[in-house]
Amino acid sequence: MIIDSYCISYFSLDLSNLKSSTVELYRSNYCFFEMTMEIKTEDYHIIYDEISHKVVFDGSLRLNGGEEYTSIFKLLDSIAQQEPEKIVLDLKDLSFLNSSGISILSKFVIKVRKSKNIQMVVIGAKKNPWQGKSLKNLQRLMPSLKLELE
Repeated sequence: MIIDSYCISYFSLDLSNLKSSTVELYRSNYCFFEMTMEIKTEDYHIIYDEISHKVVFDGSLRLNGGEEYTSIFKLLDSIAQQEPEKIVLDLKDLSFLNSSGISILSKFVIKVRKSKNIQMVVIGAKKNPWQGKSLKNLQRLMPSLKLELE
C-alpha cells in the first residue's frame, strides 16, 4: 500500500487500524491523503487508484495456478465490491499473462457483469500479441465491456 500525502505537517492520521485490503480517502481542511493498493514483485507490478478506479498492470504474470493469483484476485474482488461507476483495467504494459491469469481476469469480468451497474474498460496494446485474442474473449463475457487496443 502506498500513501501519497500533501500538507502532512498540518494533520496527522493514525492508519494502524486499516486493513491492507481497505482503500480509504481522507480529507481535512489542511490535507489530502490518497491511498492506493499495490502488489509489487520482481516480475510484475499492479497498482489500483481509487480516485480513477484504474488498475494498472505492468510486467509479466507467469504465476503457477489459481492459488498464486489469490492476492491479485482479492484486490480485484475488493474493487468490484465497492461497485464504482466505472473500472479501468490498463493492461498495455503487461507483456505476458498465462492461462491462470486470464482465468482470474475472466472471473473478475463475470463478477462485474453481474453487478450491472459498473462500466468496464480494458486497455491493451497491439504490441503484445496475446492481448488481441484474449482481451476480445473478455468482451464476449461482458458485451458492454469497452476494449481499447492502442
